Amino acid sequence: MIEVVGHRGAAAIEPENTLRGFRRALELGVDSTECDVHLSRDGRLVVIHDDTVDRTTDGSGEVRAMTFAQVRALDAGLGERVPTLREVLATVSGKVPLHVELKAPGTEQAAVQAVQEMRMEGAVIFTSFDLRRLRRVRRIDPSLEVGAIFGKASEDCCTGTLAVGAKSIYVYHKELTRGLVDEAHEQGLRVGGWNPDSEPEWQDVIALGVDLVSTNRPDGLIAMLARDGLR
Repeated sequence: MIEVVGHRGAAAIEPENTLRGFRRALELGVDSTECDVHLSRDGRLVVIHDDTVDRTTDGSGEVRAMTFAQVRALDAGLGERVPTLREVLATVSGKVPLHVELKAPGTEQAAVQAVQEMRMEGAVIFTSFDLRRLRRVRRIDPSLEVGAIFGKASEDCCTGTLAVGAKSIYVYHKELTRGLVDEAHEQGLRVGGWNPDSEPEWQDVIALGVDLVSTNRPDGLIAMLARDGLR
């Protein structure tokens, strides 16, 4: 069965990385969901994708230059506020796993601590484009699962993924090939394609043999899989 990951909750149909979006993803029946974390100026983990608040809120400025209170005061869409990682963890706890993408330097220790304090170690996969961050997570707690993200597929991406102790590799869907999927599977890695958001794209990436698909339109993907008898 193809695992459906709600990317940033359900980013194409609800404000991304908001509690409303994560609740919607759960209602749709995703198998897991995904969020991004940055640190505020005063060291709070906030769930937001970009380095700045400009695109996803009614505010302006770098996340790292703002206090948590300043970030929290912003409208992230439909009256939603930028949540903390703990709030997102509480929302999905006992329901689905959460992929936590470490977007900024220094997020590793705080993110691991939040997961440990909420006793959700077995329900979280830490991900990043920066393999050094994944290595730090594993140094803090070797029991934690990590997954490596790639925008472009390189010849050594599987090797790099294995070197940091990751069990999964996530590649931009247009960069995925059957050869890469087969190589990753031979190495014991789970393979995900990220951000296909239309039926032709979902069909193409699924045909490559991936294990999971991360999409901004989990509603459409789930409906397609159900229609085709794949769910």
